[in-house]
Amino acid sequence: MAIARVEASETESAVEAALENCEHAVLAVSGGLDSMVLLTCAARFPARKRRNIMVATFDHGTGKAAGRAAALVARYSFQSGFLCVTGRASTVGSKEEEWRRGRWEFLRQVASKRDASVVTAHTLDDQIETVFMRILREAGPRGLAGLYAESEIIRPFLDVSRCKLVEYARALRVPFVQDPSNRNRKHLRNRIRLDILPSIMRTNPHFPDELLAVARESASWRRSLEDLAGNVETESERDGALRISRSSLAGYDADSLRVLWPALAARASVVMDRRGTHRAAQFTISGATGGTIQLSGGVEIVMRRDHMLLRRWRAPARGQGQQSETRV
Repeated sequence: MAIARVEASETESAVEAALENCEHAVLAVSGGLDSMVLLTCAARFPARKRRNIMVATFDHGTGKAAGRAAALVARYSFQSGFLCVTGRASTVGSKEEEWRRGRWEFLRQVASKRDASVVTAHTLDDQIETVFMRILREAGPRGLAGLYAESEIIRPFLDVSRCKLVEYARALRVPFVQDPSNRNRKHLRNRIRLDILPSIMRTNPHFPDELLAVARESASWRRSLEDLAGNVETESERDGALRISRSSLAGYDADSLRVLWPALAARASVVMDRRGTHRAAQFTISGATGGTIQLSGGVEIVMRRDHMLLRRWRAPARGQGQQSETRV
């Protein structure tokens, strides 16, 4: 029992420390083990610390397990004295990215209405898996920071291993629902978690530490880049487009621009892939006023006389001529 008490103390302390300066919090709870541990830790706070905490859960509509998980979260939240808001997918997707997008849209809406921070149960293991996935997808240094990148999301367990949460759940008999999709190897993360990483670690036990070192270096590099990008004059427009001063970019060579553009794109909530950064850099140097390039993800960059405009692609109105386009 002494070990169980230590595990409980460490786990609960991580949540308490993360929420110490958080005025209002929305716990993102799926009903799985990790997030139910998060909810249990918060439920064990003194009453005065629980007042500004609420719970949000999202039913992806993918089957009975998803429905049971949402019901468990609602019931457990009520028993713990927390308000719980439940969302449900309007359409059932089949891909992880579709599930993630729907869930996060719901969480951000709930948090925005209450001027609250979203709190998730991402663990150290999630970070290792995320960085490895980014490497497989040939992400640049910005993407390799993974969950270490600065964010408004609060992640109390980011330095806590999943096995510690398992021990906590066993010690306190935390209820949770095991989603069958977590064992489905058609999803890349599951293959990485169940097969690829264990196989690599049998040969190189230090591989997770090496991935985390890469992530820490990338996060540090990313912070430095944000400082550099802060010297570039930008202005967000009401429709979400980003206006970028051409004079602020003058003098940067192609290599520097390929580093700067992802940071600038992030200000418009745009993720720029490797090919996009190369094209954006070349367009910045050689693009003509009035020209346009279209990037993946429905994004375009328009060259104006004194600024560049990064925005979601807009099809020309019927009857209007196509805008001039520069292909790079």
